[in-house]
Amino acid sequence: MPDLLSSYDPNSVSNPNNNIFGLPTNEEDSRLIIVPVPWEVTVSYGSGTARAPEAMLKASMQIDLFDPEMPDAWKKGFYMRPCDRKILMKSDYLRKEAELYIDYISKGEEVSANQFMCKTLKEVNEGGVFLNTWVYDQTKVLLDKGKLVGILGGDHSTSLGFMKAIGEKHGNFGILQIDAHCDLRDTYEGFNYSHASIMYNALKEIPHLERLVQVGVRDYSQVEWDYIKNSEFKVITYFDKEIKQRQFEGDTWKYIAEEIVSKLPEKVFISFDIDGLDRKLCPHTGTPVPGGFEMEEVFFIFRKVIESGRKIIGFDLSEVGISETDWNSNVGARVLFKLCNLLVTSNS
Repeated sequence: MPDLLSSYDPNSVSNPNNNIFGLPTNEEDSRLIIVPVPWEVTVSYGSGTARAPEAMLKASMQIDLFDPEMPDAWKKGFYMRPCDRKILMKSDYLRKEAELYIDYISKGEEVSANQFMCKTLKEVNEGGVFLNTWVYDQTKVLLDKGKLVGILGGDHSTSLGFMKAIGEKHGNFGILQIDAHCDLRDTYEGFNYSHASIMYNALKEIPHLERLVQVGVRDYSQVEWDYIKNSEFKVITYFDKEIKQRQFEGDTWKYIAEEIVSKLPEKVFISFDIDGLDRKLCPHTGTPVPGGFEMEEVFFIFRKVIESGRKIIGFDLSEVGISETDWNSNVGARVLFKLCNLLVTSNS
């Protein structure tokens, strides 16, 4: 138990000067380090996710630390690094450039005929490479120190560098993806590292990625459907509509969840796009889609991963929106707390 937490009263009022969830932690003594990545350059609809980590930090002060399933998990120490302002500023700049580019191509204009748009596309793609390298470097150092790590976006593209570092650390692993989208598009809108291409890029660039199991998908393209069908079961997708049809016809959620978990290898990385939930829970997520899960339905799957003897080796949480109220960040912070508890419990 970290020294700073040995005398901490979890029933006291959270001190806003403390770290995530009001914990008086530092990076050195904490078992789990959360790396915020304030990046949303390629979002194609709603924006704001780059500022979600700071909003969630504030909202996390309202969360009770008692989790009856994992009551002592927080005592291992969770610490969230400060948001890197340079990353945020670079995201803001490239986001404005990308908006102009998306508006241009959406009208059917030819990119090669416009020198400014060619330059913009090049800069955005270079930005994606920069971000992936930055995330890889940050997370690799932490993993090499024996820390558990979680990524907090930002958009869903933010975790690719971390996934690479995870593969190098742990060898073969699988991804359990909670998402309304497949994210299997190749260079969506011309952007090589689009939020809509994260899983395509992971499968392409990470040799240790053994299998991708997607759950809750309800908005996808013909190209993505063909990719799944031709993947020889390297990608297994549980579509939202099919899950609900099975439940309507009598399958229990326990049966379906255990089937989902059975498709995963022994080491599991959780990739949680908040739009996998019902929109009422995070209404300002970047690309909302009707349908989706309640939080407890998703947490039930995660518990089944641990009960099965599989090991959770890392997570990302992305696409949490921001608004005038704190509802989005409140829900996001509660999902983050559960993911932290699960990760340390799985590695106890």
